[in-house]
Amino acid sequence: MSKYTSQNHHTQVVQLFQDGHYFFHKGLKAYRERNLPRASKLIQRAIVLEPENVEMLSQLAMIYTEMGHYQQSNELLQFILEHVDENMTECHYFQANNYANLGLFQEAYKSATTYAALEEDGEFAEENDELLDLLDMSDEDDEDFPYDQDDLIVKQDHANHLLESGRLEEAIDMLEQMIVEYPEFWSAYNNLALAYFYSGRIHQAKEMLNRVLHENPGNLHALCNQLVFYHSEKEVEKVNVLAKQLTHVYPMLSEQRYKLGATFALVGEFEWAFKWLYSLYKTGFSGDSTFLYWLASAAYHTGHKSLAQTVWDKMVEEDIDADEIKPWQEKPEEPETMVSMEERLTAYYVSKQKGEHDVLQAVLDSRAAKTTFEQQFIELLLFEDQMEERSFSEDAVFAKQAASALEEAIHPDNHMPYFWLFHIIQQVRASGSDKRNAPAWAAASYYLWVNGQEESKMTKKEVATLFQMSVQTLSKYERVICSLIDELGR
Repeated sequence: MSKYTSQNHHTQVVQLFQDGHYFFHKGLKAYRERNLPRASKLIQRAIVLEPENVEMLSQLAMIYTEMGHYQQSNELLQFILEHVDENMTECHYFQANNYANLGLFQEAYKSATTYAALEEDGEFAEENDELLDLLDMSDEDDEDFPYDQDDLIVKQDHANHLLESGRLEEAIDMLEQMIVEYPEFWSAYNNLALAYFYSGRIHQAKEMLNRVLHENPGNLHALCNQLVFYHSEKEVEKVNVLAKQLTHVYPMLSEQRYKLGATFALVGEFEWAFKWLYSLYKTGFSGDSTFLYWLASAAYHTGHKSLAQTVWDKMVEEDIDADEIKPWQEKPEEPETMVSMEERLTAYYVSKQKGEHDVLQAVLDSRAAKTTFEQQFIELLLFEDQMEERSFSEDAVFAKQAASALEEAIHPDNHMPYFWLFHIIQQVRASGSDKRNAPAWAAASYYLWVNGQEESKMTKKEVATLFQMSVQTLSKYERVICSLIDELGR
């Protein structure tokens, strides 16, 4: 008999299933208590379960507005209009208010006039007329509100949201477009460098940072990103030199203090991290859960343990998805962080071969920085049998299929063929090459690797036979790989 059942006639029925309405009503309770971060998290959970519930979507949009997340609010409102209910005309009015708060007056005017045309006597007609009077815009004075400026702010905010959401490829597309349209907007270059780095395009990330620092020397965000890159690749001497240089910087803007403080915390320079993050905290700067996480960590490691616990409790209260392991607690043993993406991918695949699912799950659950591609690859290794129910990215599937083809063909007795294959996969991803024939990429990769070893050589015919393909196909992919290596300078 199940431990959840009983023959007792007085057994109480307890609702264990938490549906969308359960989280929605808990979110509304948090909203009434003015705990907006918690309310937004709970209602987000509700929407995951009921993605087309208009009431939930519109409530979350209003909460975002109150939190000052105007662009996210407008994205939700636009989603409602395009995918759920095009007749919810009040969305246009709410969008107008959000645009006005962002200072995008031309966009606000467009949305307000759309609402006025659709709802002459609508629920918000009076408020909408007042907004139009306030904007006091007409076709002939468009030059007072340059469209390019509005367009830049909208794109910048949207790109930041894509980065924070882990949608790296979409962010890269938008940021690449932005630096063409706005060649001196350095924030876009810095964000693009980060997007490249966390998507595994290390070479492009470094080139982008070098470009910023060459054309805009002393750019603080670029220097902080460079320090993160050095730390990630364990360039200890370079970390020490650059960190020392950054201790002489005295940023005035809150955004710059946050960036500098969080960067110092990430690389373990906790005294300097605490200086800048705590200076913001004392002014009432609330930031987000990431700000609170690094402040708690810096506070603890500089001896301010009571403050660290207070800040941590505040973070957990505001972010119901917060990691339960404090940054100063002993964490479960995890695989050592590898120097390169290739080494990390190799370690993941070898763990899969050994049946070390607990190791892969520990990496997946950890707070350690992982690119979206890495995360998808690990998930695919763990849940390959659920491919029909789960969605995996094209890059993750390609990498897994190529590694499996290599394993089945040659059964490597060391890790180097995998390392070389994942190196080639990174070049393929960076170049945007066709990924449909994963076994052919694996075969060409192995052919180049084995013939680069002094002690062993193989003919194309021998390798093609192992991978069950024609010599012509192998030769084609060998040429493409050689071309990619030459082009990317690796």
